[in-house]
Amino acid sequence: MITALDSKTALVQIDMQRGIVSGDKAHPTQAIIDNIARLQTAFRQAGLPVVIVHVEPIGSPASVVRSERNQFPKDKAGQQQMLDQMQASHFFDIVDPLTPQPGDLTITKETWNAFFNTPLHDELQQRGITGIVLCGISTSVGVEGTARSANERGYNISFATDAMTDNALDAHNYSLKYIFPRIGELGTTDEIIAKLTERS
Repeated sequence: MITALDSKTALVQIDMQRGIVSGDKAHPTQAIIDNIARLQTAFRQAGLPVVIVHVEPIGSPASVVRSERNQFPKDKAGQQQMLDQMQASHFFDIVDPLTPQPGDLTITKETWNAFFNTPLHDELQQRGITGIVLCGISTSVGVEGTARSANERGYNISFATDAMTDNALDAHNYSLKYIFPRIGELGTTDEIIAKLTERS
């Protein structure tokens, strides 16, 4: 349950890119997009920051470690080829209508965590931000990775539960049931928008 939002709260939208939004997800993606769009509108109208995060992992240290599900090439030529293919397919483009607007903050990350090796924390601190609302795809990856780091930095976190989804329903549900309640508060888009007018 969302008990309150800080007076200085930012909306942080995770990885709503064409290549990530496409494909089978645990929930219909159009509903997720619609709810995030509503959150964006409400935050902008309240004069609060909207942060658009997108990921470009190719060639990062995290992308070249050994893993059982190897997604990325380890060699420079293969990385460049994959990057070219992803750019040609518009993989990295933020989906409409969630693209950045004037005054929004855009953050490019290379891992699951939007704080790691990015200016996000500094940008939020410069704006006096003490709370964040998280939304996007995927719940157990980019959203959870960012949330864990936000918690370590002392941000009050609100999770927009109907404005996020995952490739796997089990993974989505695990984050919502076991991880997020330990580091923040959970609520719907409607509940978060209502709290915007009550923040102290």
